[in-house]
Amino acid sequence: MLLKKNTLLIILIILFCLTCKENSKSEIELPSTQKETLENSYAEGFNIIKTANNTILQINSPWPNSEKTYSYLLLTKNQAMVSTYNKDDYDGIITIPIKSIVVTSTTHIPALELLEVEETLIGFPGTNYVSSKQTRALIDAKKVRELGKNEGINTEVLLDLQPEVVVGFGIDGNNKTFETIKKSGIPVIYNGDWVEKSPLAKAEWIKFFGVLFNKKKKADSVFKTIVNNYNEAKLLAANVNKRPSILCGAMHKDIWYLPSSTSPEAQLLKDANVNYLWQNSEGDGSLALSFESVYNKAKNADIWLSPSYYTSYESLEKASEHYTKFDAFKNKSIYSFSNTTGATGGVTYYELGIARPDLILKDLIKICHPNLLTNYETHFFKSLK
Repeated sequence: MLLKKNTLLIILIILFCLTCKENSKSEIELPSTQKETLENSYAEGFNIIKTANNTILQINSPWPNSEKTYSYLLLTKNQAMVSTYNKDDYDGIITIPIKSIVVTSTTHIPALELLEVEETLIGFPGTNYVSSKQTRALIDAKKVRELGKNEGINTEVLLDLQPEVVVGFGIDGNNKTFETIKKSGIPVIYNGDWVEKSPLAKAEWIKFFGVLFNKKKKADSVFKTIVNNYNEAKLLAANVNKRPSILCGAMHKDIWYLPSSTSPEAQLLKDANVNYLWQNSEGDGSLALSFESVYNKAKNADIWLSPSYYTSYESLEKASEHYTKFDAFKNKSIYSFSNTTGATGGVTYYELGIARPDLILKDLIKICHPNLLTNYETHFFKSLK
């Protein structure tokens, strides 16, 4: 009788252990199998992947023709206590929300301000280029350290600051400064907003910053507002009957550069419902043309936009008398964003334009269709002086 009881007890213990083993296995494996990629509406250069125990930020195209995908593991403090991972599987491990950051392009600053986290910025290369009043106030209060030039960041100062994250950008992935920073243990995340092919895709990179600061809902809300504003303006312009003809750009060393039909700039002109004279051109990015070919096609253009860095008719004429031959010059119908600057001379368009394509589109509509948006004041573009 005692033997039977012992045998039964042993069987019960074995069954209990097997049950515990199965439950334990399920609890460990479940988070890794339940992954959700949060779909972007426009941007192609990054992905946010959520699991039960972490978030993975993937950067797909930080520069043209880039082949490597960069992966960053994002953990809250609570997740960091229970998660297990192999650090060699990631390009950086980051605890979120981050409390201190260094960014390296003025285009990154509006996202910090829109998310209301600009006070986490502790260093920037080339602070004189910053236009925003909010961030300039932080710079003037010595809360943001000068880090030198972007192509040669002062690593000694940066390492002394010990930011939790550095957000950089690159054109080919060969940046010795960033490699030095990474070797010191500070994660460097490449931001590829400038590579995106449409204005709204560029603006969607606010979600990149949203996940770093654990402000996904805020980032989604801000981006939704920008998209709605953009689409409302686009719909308004779609109903116009007259489409003015548009010339863009200017010469550099006898070569005239202007947007190709596939560029984000051309997309903005299309959505403003204008007749951009190179809207059917081939190629990506900028077109490089001779003066003669541009003049033959655009000498009678109604409006001339973004004449390079020239800020006045006088400076245009001094650069080349050829410019005076265009009707847009004679009729004083040239508009530029170069005259809209911050307190230290930084061009506002280069800082805020990527984050707020809705404002650019409204500017173009106001200039090209003056009867629309009657109470709107242009934000970037002004008539040449």
